Amino acid sequence: MKTLIIITGPTAVGKTDLCVKIAKILDIEVVSADSRQFYRELAVGTAKPSIEEMDDVKHHFIDSHSIQDYYSVGDFERDCLAVLEEIFQKKDVAILTGGSGMFIKMITDGIDEMPEADLVLRQNLAQRLENEGLEVLANELKNLDSTYYEQVDIQNTQRVLRALEVCISTGKPFSSFRKNQKVERPFKMIKIFLERPREELYARIDQRMDIMLANGLEAEAKSVKDFRDHYALKTVGYREIYEHLDGKYDREEMVRLLKRNSRRYAKRQMTWFKNQDEFQWFDAKDEEGIIAFVEDSL
Repeated sequence: MKTLIIITGPTAVGKTDLCVKIAKILDIEVVSADSRQFYRELAVGTAKPSIEEMDDVKHHFIDSHSIQDYYSVGDFERDCLAVLEEIFQKKDVAILTGGSGMFIKMITDGIDEMPEADLVLRQNLAQRLENEGLEVLANELKNLDSTYYEQVDIQNTQRVLRALEVCISTGKPFSSFRKNQKVERPFKMIKIFLERPREELYARIDQRMDIMLANGLEAEAKSVKDFRDHYALKTVGYREIYEHLDGKYDREEMVRLLKRNSRRYAKRQMTWFKNQDEFQWFDAKDEEGIIAFVEDSL
């Protein structure tokens, strides 16, 4: 039976190290489901694993696209399933890892068919986002589809815009297209969520942000500033830098917000996955227990 080991958890919890260890034990490959590590131009702010950290383990969807590309969760489903099919021709097991819940859910459960994108409307909404801000568009979504508004992370620009696009183009709530029917996948899944005590996790997040800043996060953000409207750059770690460059606050406040917003993002990740079924939760430090669980499950 082909098996996909899914290892997820909040930012900075320690997913990469554990996945590499398991991959080396089982002699298997790793597939990334981190929606920002796809992009070649983003390395520092995405905590992309280095060649040393990957330790000769083959990783898929690291540096696979350019920030100039539009790459949706639907595109990822298609491409990821094709890669898994190739892997399973050689091996019985693979690892899928990352903290992007929607990208992981796309592989585990699939997603409902949605109307085709209206490119003109998408461009208009992007222009409105720039002129009016996310809060105005989120409030419009609330008026058009209060059900989805209560479910979505309203700080996720891409999801707010996509839902608005569907509401406006069809005249129907975005939530009416969501049937939440799981698809059947031709492989077994072992689902693992990593956690740490809150204070420990938050300290790791703050330390990681200090390292990112020391390694050139601000320079990286400036190098792709022309693409700041790309959804990957409207996320924690880049948005705060652009707002600092726009003069909204000084550098000290930027650093404070980078750390605070990263901690808040980790909290949202944990809340999101708590509502997903069949995930076994482990303390990230319990590597022996996790490896034993994986071997028993296989």
